[in-house]
Amino acid sequence: MKFKSKYLLVVTLLCAPLLGRAGNYTNFSVAVYIPINIVQSFDNPQKLQADWDCIHRQLKVDKVYIEVQRDRRLLTDAQTERVKRFFLDHGVQVAGGMALSAGSISGQFQSFCYTDPNDRAFIKSAAEFAAKHFNEVIQDDFFFVTTKTDSDIAAKGDKSWPQFRMELLDDAAENLVVKPAKAVNPKVKMVIKFPNWYEHFQGSGFDLGREPEIFDGIHTGTESRDPVITDQHLQQYESYEIIRYFENIAPGRNGGGWVDTFSIGYLDRYAEQVWDTMFAKAREFTVFEWSAMTRPFEIGNRATWENLPTIFNFSEMTNGIAAPTWARAAGYSLEQVDKFLGQLGQPIGIASYRPPSASGEDFLHNYFGNLGIPIDLRPEFPTNANLILLTEAAKVDTNIVAKIKGQLRAGKSVVITSGLLRALQGKGIEDIAEIRWTDRKFLAHQYAGGFGAGNFSTLDGDKNPDVLFPEIDFLTNDSWSLVRAEANGNGFPLLLMNRYSKGVLYVWTMPDNFTDLYALPPEVTTAIKNYVMRGFPVRLDGPAQVALFDYDNGTFIVENYSATEADVKISTLGNTTKLTNLLNGETLAGKIPPPHGWNWRNENIEDRVAFSMHLPPHSYAVFSMDKTAQANAH
Repeated sequence: MKFKSKYLLVVTLLCAPLLGRAGNYTNFSVAVYIPINIVQSFDNPQKLQADWDCIHRQLKVDKVYIEVQRDRRLLTDAQTERVKRFFLDHGVQVAGGMALSAGSISGQFQSFCYTDPNDRAFIKSAAEFAAKHFNEVIQDDFFFVTTKTDSDIAAKGDKSWPQFRMELLDDAAENLVVKPAKAVNPKVKMVIKFPNWYEHFQGSGFDLGREPEIFDGIHTGTESRDPVITDQHLQQYESYEIIRYFENIAPGRNGGGWVDTFSIGYLDRYAEQVWDTMFAKAREFTVFEWSAMTRPFEIGNRATWENLPTIFNFSEMTNGIAAPTWARAAGYSLEQVDKFLGQLGQPIGIASYRPPSASGEDFLHNYFGNLGIPIDLRPEFPTNANLILLTEAAKVDTNIVAKIKGQLRAGKSVVITSGLLRALQGKGIEDIAEIRWTDRKFLAHQYAGGFGAGNFSTLDGDKNPDVLFPEIDFLTNDSWSLVRAEANGNGFPLLLMNRYSKGVLYVWTMPDNFTDLYALPPEVTTAIKNYVMRGFPVRLDGPAQVALFDYDNGTFIVENYSATEADVKISTLGNTTKLTNLLNGETLAGKIPPPHGWNWRNENIEDRVAFSMHLPPHSYAVFSMDKTAQANAH
């Protein structure tokens, strides 16, 4: 066989063909997104066949998204139908894709101008074209606006840029994309894929409040990438948390998660994004993008742990594959989680409230996740939760103080961060407690805990890194400091308690740099969890960068994101005395705490059964509580 390009020869050598039809995973489906330039390259049918032979022997593909438009380019009818037919003939579902990008300026993404009649006409025609060929069309996450042309400025008037842009894109979604598409094909399902930077959506026109209702479905960008080398500094936990948040925004209509191969320093980071997306119970895993799946993966710098028994076993992954590509990395990661996902229940976490289009203490919930505090982030105030964790993002709700009071009057607990305290000063929070955020700062390097009148007990040694905190003022005996930081002989509250009506308000002081939460000694975060996670069925205590994913049927996952091994303590409520590792069948025996008498210093101590475990770097373990013991506990 003669090939028409050097590329085809390289791909064929890397990916020897394997005959057969596409197969399915048990607990989810897998899709691959194909950008328009790759689709156009399939004008050479030998390239399409070579690519497919490469990918599908390493990754079971259920569906492909065939992009029809990007950067003002549009496929032809013949190109679209030819590529569609290939995949349908191979047992693969097909859907359309659109990327409403308009190139870039020095690497900065440019959008269409939605006040330009010519651009509006092009967008409408592209949506009509896509709907003519497909019964499902997904908008890649370029459905935003960055232009500030004279026509934009004139149309904006006195509105803020976020308000103007969200209204502009809501109109475009309805009148340029969805309605025109359905006029051509009434059966078409129009889906919008939201990107990972949800804290800033409103600035570029994404409207989490309205767009999920305008479109027939949504899709979720779970590309948390590397938290250090990227400018967004997204934390690893977000690959899980954003799926759960968007599921709460559009219940049953969040189609799945979407991960790419960009901006990661080592291969395990790619796998972690895959795993966490699926831990969140995503219905579909979408791979971006096709051409990456045909290229050899980049191992990166993993020398620190490459000889340890990590979950991502490089030798096992490459066994029997002569020249593995990114498709094998994706396939291997998915094969691992598919073995146990069906045994997990529905995800649960500490209830937290972030109204759509809110901002404040950006992405802080994901830092909590990296401390081992599972988060259930919701777009509406969760009145059914016994404890609610609120960050500064809740400030956009003009009734938030009244809602906090309602929870407290109902005998429930509310934890607010120092950022929210600052935002609510002068807006009614002082009617609950005389606690005040100040402009003063201090560098903490020692910590202590206690309850009630008397002395604090040291929580750690004195060799901790300095952490910069804001100083919070409170009135003695009106509020009580439960955990404090110390600097040069003075103490400052990290966790304050104030009783109001039948409930308790807690104020949690955040460091100026949220990553400094990871610098706190484990004893400090354990003391804070005594209150923030009181009553939660599973607790995780230990170093930072270890996450907990909990489910409503007595199963849970512990995952270590760090480059070093971690010793952690798991504790459970009730009489569970045995945990079974669902990956290898091994069991952990629990240690039942001795009975303790009540006094004013141990009011918050819970009777929890403790388990000790060791986790290699970049690895996870999956556990099930002993069901007999659980039954006895009830």
